[in-house]
Parts: sequence; structure tokens; C-alpha cells
Amino acid sequence: MLDFLRPDGRKHEELRPIEIETGIAPNATGSVLIKFGKTQVICSATIENKLPRWMHAQGLKGGWLTAEYSMLPYSTLERKDRDSTRGKVDGRSIEIQRLIGRSLRAVLDLGKMEGKTLWVDCDVLQADGGTRTASITGAYVAAKLAVQRLMGDNVLSADPFNDSVAAVSTGVFFDEEVLDLNYHEDKEASVDANIVMTGSGKFIEVQSSGEEATYSEKQLQRLIELGKIGIKKLTEIQNKALSV
Repeated sequence: MLDFLRPDGRKHEELRPIEIETGIAPNATGSVLIKFGKTQVICSATIENKLPRWMHAQGLKGGWLTAEYSMLPYSTLERKDRDSTRGKVDGRSIEIQRLIGRSLRAVLDLGKMEGKTLWVDCDVLQADGGTRTASITGAYVAAKLAVQRLMGDNVLSADPFNDSVAAVSTGVFFDEEVLDLNYHEDKEASVDANIVMTGSGKFIEVQSSGEEATYSEKQLQRLIELGKIGIKKLTEIQNKALSV
């Protein structure tokens, strides 16, 4: 439908306003505040000169990158309990932080980080849909800033990143395939998809599922095409933030 407009007035292939502010957490090696519309996430990267115990136990060489994800209590309309209050990390957070870690390690040469662990922390300040995709997109910039700083300080001799990585959501909203869903769209969508890709156009992960609904191969192809459009724009925004 050529006259189809989304609740916030965007077109099918239009991202929400994207902003990346660097240096938001001075004590981190690299950090950003990333905004996908009303969704806001602080992403920070910190280096440690040690490896996980399991790497020592298995005699593995190189370095490691691990991610943690959390939603702050005031990030949603109703207060969200902290993990420390519940006594455990909820399943959704574990799933998302594993996705963030996998996504960044896919473009990282861990052999160039000998004996070091890069910790990436993603803390959601405000949630309005797409917190995992915003976290991945911002986490890469924070990690890249950390690497640039470490190279400048001669802590790393070479850049371990061989590509960039970004992520965006797509979905079917009232029978229309759309890019970068906000909370209202995500809640009403019959199909949700999260696309993770490199800056050079390779896929890292595609998560797609029907919400008590089915979808066609043609719809899936359209969702992926929208994702590619979004990733290209996000990569440009990431590069601009890194060049400042």
C-alpha cells in the first residue's frame, strides 16, 4: 500500500531517528549512548588482562569477548525488578547477552587479543522496542572505540576487528512488512524478525518467528531485504560516530 503509514508516520523501510553519543561512561575503555527512537541503551567496553577459567582449563590461546545485558528498573512503564532482587538473571536477558556476544565475536579475531577479555555491558535506560538490536549496534561501536584506544596505548598491536556488525528488527504489522519496530508495532506484529549483519553485507544471525501466525517465503524475503536496507544505514551511522 503506497499510502500506508505507521503509527509514528514512518514509511515501510524507514528507521527511527538513530543517535550515537560517544564517551558516555568515562571509566570504560570505550562507551556510547545509542538511541533508536525512544529506545536508549548505554553500551560500554572494558578490557581485562585475564581469561575465563574455562579457557585456561582447555588450554586455549588468544582472547575472549563476553557481553552482559540488563534493563534498568525505570526503563519500562512499570518498574522492573533488578536481577539482584530476584536472585537470578531472567531467561530473556541471558538470551540477549549471548546474542550480543555471538554477534561481536563473529567479526573479531580473538587470536589478536592474547590473554585479554573484552567485557561489553549493555544497560537499557529506556525501552520502546528493539533493545537487543540497539544493544548490538551500540556494543560494536563501544568495543571498536575501546580497541582504538588500546592500540593507541600500545596495549594491542593490531585491530582484532575484521568487519563491523549491526542489527535491526523487521516484522509484519497489519499485513505490512516494516523496518525497525517500536514497542507498539512489536506488540501488534504477527511476525517478528531480528537481522544481524556485518558491514560488508554478510549475515551473522536471522531470528524470525510468527506470533500465533504463519508467514510466506515471500514475506520472509521482504523482511530480510528490509533488514539489509537498515543495516546499511546503521553501518554509515556507526562509521560516522567512530570518525568523530
